[in-house]
Amino acid sequence: MDSGRSNRDVGRVKLPTAIKILIAGGFGAGKTTMVGSVSETRPLRTEELLTDRGVGVDDLSGVEAKKTTTVAMDFGRISIGDAHVLYLFGTPGQERFWFVWDELALGAMGAVVIADTRRLADCFPSVDYFERRGTPFVVAVNCFEGAKRYDLEEIRMALDLGPNIPVVLCDARQKDSSKRVLVALVEHAMEARAAKPLPTQAPATR
Repeated sequence: MDSGRSNRDVGRVKLPTAIKILIAGGFGAGKTTMVGSVSETRPLRTEELLTDRGVGVDDLSGVEAKKTTTVAMDFGRISIGDAHVLYLFGTPGQERFWFVWDELALGAMGAVVIADTRRLADCFPSVDYFERRGTPFVVAVNCFEGAKRYDLEEIRMALDLGPNIPVVLCDARQKDSSKRVLVALVEHAMEARAAKPLPTQAPATR
């Protein structure tokens, strides 16, 4: 009898909901770092060393110490309570790899756009992309050491963001900080989904 109850109980266990999230932003903004800091498993990375082939193509101003670049995606996962598992896909930041974005964006609940105040203009392609797709997103300002600090409203104005787009500070190296960004995104995406009007049904024909 006990064994039977156990088997029935196992059959009623509710699996966590899988949520796909993109981590986007400019070259060197901290996408790979965020995925690595927060992932419960060893993240999958597709980083390659920067070579002289990128000279004149990749802009390293402000990130001169960077030695590698993501050429396909980063992948990690994190559980939010018992109800949700977030699957994180870090997008490549360089323009020549943007063709990957459409594939990665399929089925995504939302996106984090990481902003580097040293190269703030690098955010525009990501912001424009998700606005065109209607994908909910938040902007996470990665606080690099030595970088000038700006008020969040200044960053909102510089990126021409609407008042409904959350802008938050973060340190992509810190798990708790990155996790707070992801929670903010999930909450924002759920609010955006709830605010969408339900499709109207055509009147039944006789």
